[in-house]
Amino acid sequence: MLSPTARPYIDASVPVLREHGVTITREFYRTLFENHPELKHIFNMGNQANGSQQQSLAAAVFAYAANIDNAAVLAPVLARIAHKHASIGIKPEHYPIVGQHLLAAIQTILGEAATPALLSAWDEAYGLLAAQLIETEKQLYKSAGTKAGELRPLKVIAIRQESESVRSFYLQTLDNRSPGPFEPGQYVSVAVRLGELRQLRQYSMSDSPDQPWWRISVKRESSTDDTPEGQVSNWLHANIKSGDQLMAGVAFGDFAPKLDNDTPISLISAGIGITPMISVLNTLSDRHPKRPVLFAHATQHRRNHALLEDLTIARIRHPNLREAIFYEAPLSTDKIGQHYHYAGRMQLDAMLDENTLKGDFYLCGPIGFMQQQWQGLLTAGVSPARIHREVFGPDLLNHLS
Repeated sequence: MLSPTARPYIDASVPVLREHGVTITREFYRTLFENHPELKHIFNMGNQANGSQQQSLAAAVFAYAANIDNAAVLAPVLARIAHKHASIGIKPEHYPIVGQHLLAAIQTILGEAATPALLSAWDEAYGLLAAQLIETEKQLYKSAGTKAGELRPLKVIAIRQESESVRSFYLQTLDNRSPGPFEPGQYVSVAVRLGELRQLRQYSMSDSPDQPWWRISVKRESSTDDTPEGQVSNWLHANIKSGDQLMAGVAFGDFAPKLDNDTPISLISAGIGITPMISVLNTLSDRHPKRPVLFAHATQHRRNHALLEDLTIARIRHPNLREAIFYEAPLSTDKIGQHYHYAGRMQLDAMLDENTLKGDFYLCGPIGFMQQQWQGLLTAGVSPARIHREVFGPDLLNHLS
């Protein structure tokens, strides 16, 4: 628990962090990588280049300060961060390094306003946060039967083109077995070498854990005016062939829909957010084919609609499956009723009957999409406790204030 001496300084930091947070985190990452270039092999340098990682850390620091006494708010967020840390191999010895450079960045940016008492308070607060994350990550490594940063080679046994930009990679161990158990909704870290730099990226499992393989479905991220192209996703698409090997970790992630009951479940996704939802759907088809499922998905058109073949199979295997596929800009060759059901952006009002509203709702997709669907579900009378989101990267803490 934060001491009474430190608490006023943390409380007073909230407006300061709101104003200077990104500037502080930019300085933090600059000095961190200058003094510890080996950490570039752990951090996502693509997010460093486009600035999203700096914004993410600023949001995290601000959210922690603003909610330091609200365990109900912080606990699930810290659990999600711990899973992400475990997936990239964060170790206890990394925390003092991060703390040292974070405090130094606060001092550099705030200047005289960073009094010894303020820095001492943040040192104490960071120590409490680090201790909690270290313990949680220790338990995650133990439960998964792995060590921090441990990777093993997996063999690519097949590749399937799912859409114009999404390709599935089927993975087994070198002795032709499943790489191990996972919960539908979880993800795995894959490591590639880009010159002298090793980079890790996380990809959701996109098939049932009952299959004798792991499947990840990777979207090739193109460059935009605001962001560079995805280095790892483009490398995987351009270089990996059937028979090649990929270095990967074990599965982590706390987005794990409850599968073992009979209540309705709604799986709502957009874009590449379909991947964990297909994993859940395929698992339900394997284990609970009578459970009522609403599968709602939004994308641009058929050429961008990944994993459509899985949906086609699920229609046969899952008699209580209802689909609501929305194409925002359907092509002339897209067939309504076969490829999609509605033109335009997702609107679920007509699908939310009395029975569906009694169940749980799971969301995955771009942050704007999830915010819109979240609000729509709340308006329809769904309790926030029954709405769950899968969030990656800089959007992890966007809902905290």
